[in-house]
Amino acid sequence: MQRNPGCSSDVDDSPANTQYEGEEKPSILTSNFFMDQVGEIVLTLKSDMLSWNSLDSLSNEDSSCCLGILYASKSDTFIKISEVYAVEFIDFGLIHENPGCLSGHSSEMYRFKVHGVQMSKGQPSLWTPVVYTFGHDNKETCKTWVNKIKTFLGIETDRPKNLLVFVNPMSGKRNGCQIWENVAPLFSQAEVKTKVIVTERAGHAFDAMTSITSRELASYDGVVAVGGDGLFNEILNSVLLSRHKAPYPPAPPDHDQTVDTHNDIVDSGPTVTMAEPLPSREDESPLLSSSLDESQVPNIAHDPEISFPNDQFRFGLIPSGSTDAIVICTTGARDPVTSALQIIIGKKLRLDIAQIVTWKTSQISKHEPRVRYTASFAGYGFYGDVITESEKYRWMGPKRYDYAGTKVFLRHRSYEAEVAFTKVEHEKTDTQANGRKLKTFWGLPKDPKRVPCRVNCHICNTNQTSDSHQESKLVTVKGRFLSIGAAVISCRNEKAPDGLVADAHLSDGFLHLILIKDCPRAFYLWHLMQLARKGGSPLDFDFVEHYKTTTFTFTSYGEESVWNVDGEVLLAHKLSAQVFRGLVNVFASGPQT
Repeated sequence: MQRNPGCSSDVDDSPANTQYEGEEKPSILTSNFFMDQVGEIVLTLKSDMLSWNSLDSLSNEDSSCCLGILYASKSDTFIKISEVYAVEFIDFGLIHENPGCLSGHSSEMYRFKVHGVQMSKGQPSLWTPVVYTFGHDNKETCKTWVNKIKTFLGIETDRPKNLLVFVNPMSGKRNGCQIWENVAPLFSQAEVKTKVIVTERAGHAFDAMTSITSRELASYDGVVAVGGDGLFNEILNSVLLSRHKAPYPPAPPDHDQTVDTHNDIVDSGPTVTMAEPLPSREDESPLLSSSLDESQVPNIAHDPEISFPNDQFRFGLIPSGSTDAIVICTTGARDPVTSALQIIIGKKLRLDIAQIVTWKTSQISKHEPRVRYTASFAGYGFYGDVITESEKYRWMGPKRYDYAGTKVFLRHRSYEAEVAFTKVEHEKTDTQANGRKLKTFWGLPKDPKRVPCRVNCHICNTNQTSDSHQESKLVTVKGRFLSIGAAVISCRNEKAPDGLVADAHLSDGFLHLILIKDCPRAFYLWHLMQLARKGGSPLDFDFVEHYKTTTFTFTSYGEESVWNVDGEVLLAHKLSAQVFRGLVNVFASGPQT
């Protein structure tokens, strides 16, 4: 077997070039190498691709067989530069030239490794690291290739160079530190600097982030949470509460008299015009208000160095929580390595965020608006009761939600409330006036027009410019409800494989309002069973109303009023919410399937 140690540049007639007839980019480097477990190859580097063509003369077949074991194809292959996250020179050592055979020939030579990513064939949303090792007799040739590949990697401007990382050691199964230790070497290989803070208590991440100046925050390419949805929500709120500037949603109407509730639907006319924003830095103080006197807002100057929306700054999430709905919806997998690799590669995805304003915490409390942000879900009734009950059993870990859910289900409590939401006139559907199809209890037909959110989603990428002058109306629903839910995303998790709303999108600018009216316990059980089934139809019941909206208000007529906001308890007798389309960017690519 003859070796060719030469290295040339801008070669157009190499065998590798003939593989890509439509490729316009010229070859930068072309040379013969030995590839570990493959044999002799022609290696070709272009600005967007590294490709190789096997020259092993021992076999002209597509695959080789040794001792009854079938090995990989010898046909041309490649890896895109966008899928490479590191390259390193590893000096002198062995290269196995014949794959798999115990009697195969090995040689010592200078080597370099290319670290990349590949998607699992069986589970396309799973990403795994892949390493290619190349050998050459000439040390300088290897170094030349390493330096050139590094140059192209440096052109990948979306990749983070400096990250702030928060690790919650107590989230989920209390393995947050172990998960970070497992993925940290990937960040080191990719030469991504990480400042790691291990949280010591609830609210630690929030306090740490609120103490960071905008100048310091701008020195990071993003902030990463190693934990669950709660930690992500904590970091999100710490950043947006002082740096997001936007109008409030309208406040719920005041009802001094007793309201007759009969599950009525009322057309309330045009939507209220929103007021101009007022900045604030306090955790539980209003950012903006349509009715609050300015003297009640803390007079803290807004730091203009970083604000949201922000195209450069991104949020990341490496899962180690109890449900991890956000990471499942944004990456398609509940896998720490997948999340770490998508952060390192610099994937970018816009994510809708809902702003929730609590106007009163109880019937007798004062009118004191407070702001929260959520990236996934806010729920009342059943959802609020479950999160309240589960707080008593934190020692059980994630199983506490199953136990608490069973107890709350058996109680079967309903609550009197009023919900008013924006009905956008241009929204055209095949549904009835109340926003849902007429469904029979046993039929449970699937919606053939259901379009789930996927990678490069055309719905999320559609440039929908919102017209502030478009006509919209408020629809008011009054009655007794088992639960009220507002989903920003589908909220897929292991308990609900399709999520609460299977066709909810990550960045379409809509909230999914789910109203479940009082019904027999058996009916509600059937709804929950459909929710837990892959391909189920949890919304196809007469007692379930599903609306797409941009803003809504809520008023409770009972003494107790507890909401579940991204797994955290929120007391809210009066509440309003609105969604901001693509308010933040996350390190994710979207689910493949």
